[in-house]
Amino acid sequence: MKPKINSIFSRRETPDNLWTKCPECGTMLFHRELADNLNVCINCNHHMNITPRDRCKSMFDGSVFEEFKAKEVITDPLKFKDQKKYTDRIKDARKKTGEDEAMLLAKGKMGRTQVVVAVQDFSFMGGSMGMGVGNAIIAACEQALKLKCPLILFSAAGGARMQEGIMSLMQMPRTTVALQLLKEANLPFIVVLTHPTTGGVTASYAMLGDVHIAEPNALICFAGPRVIEQTIREKLPEGFQRAEYLLDHGMLDRVTHRKNMRSDIITIIRMLMNLSPEIKGDLAPPEMLKA
Repeated sequence: MKPKINSIFSRRETPDNLWTKCPECGTMLFHRELADNLNVCINCNHHMNITPRDRCKSMFDGSVFEEFKAKEVITDPLKFKDQKKYTDRIKDARKKTGEDEAMLLAKGKMGRTQVVVAVQDFSFMGGSMGMGVGNAIIAACEQALKLKCPLILFSAAGGARMQEGIMSLMQMPRTTVALQLLKEANLPFIVVLTHPTTGGVTASYAMLGDVHIAEPNALICFAGPRVIEQTIREKLPEGFQRAEYLLDHGMLDRVTHRKNMRSDIITIIRMLMNLSPEIKGDLAPPEMLKA
């Protein structure tokens, strides 16, 4: 049978998610090229958000890691409701991200060194710190103590979770006590501050590391620059509260490009654990590691 005219001349529909526009320079980036570059713009080096699982894949040897869970918490202790019920917001966040909470916990090896990694997810209600995040950090500390290994935390948050009220603020002392146990055991705690890290997270565990690393141009603060400008009624310096500004003023140890993050962290943890330097290229292929 002869094909219909429409089938000959009709255009194939192109999926909407094949291209991403860089919010900094406006360059259109092909999705595979962007993923291969760890969600960093190939034109201006702007660091976009990356999912916790993709982050873990880029950190662990052969992208092999084991997830573990924290203790479950009461979902809505205050029966909170604003424009939407808190329970509905949680359901929406879980459906959007596919995660149960705003922090992913994983353990595995980096440069043949056992580590525990906690990654905060800004896509889950702005990475806000609630009881679930508090329990996750405590579980990560307990796992690091059990394995006698370093803890690496990637922070990304808008602050405490207001829907949990005082319960969320109590996570600040809870996590501080848990991290103190790591310090007493002489186990390294390394914090990587990503964009943005603000509010009560910055005022607690995100600034308690032995080493503080940040991604380029990440916003790191307690109160944001706009709030400060309105309070003091003065114009703030250019780049105020960005990673490079904080590095120049002694708040950070280094600012590292995402592509170099793994190698830098491996070097640091091996120094802090008094281990010999990493031997480049001595890892088995990924399929051997998975086996």
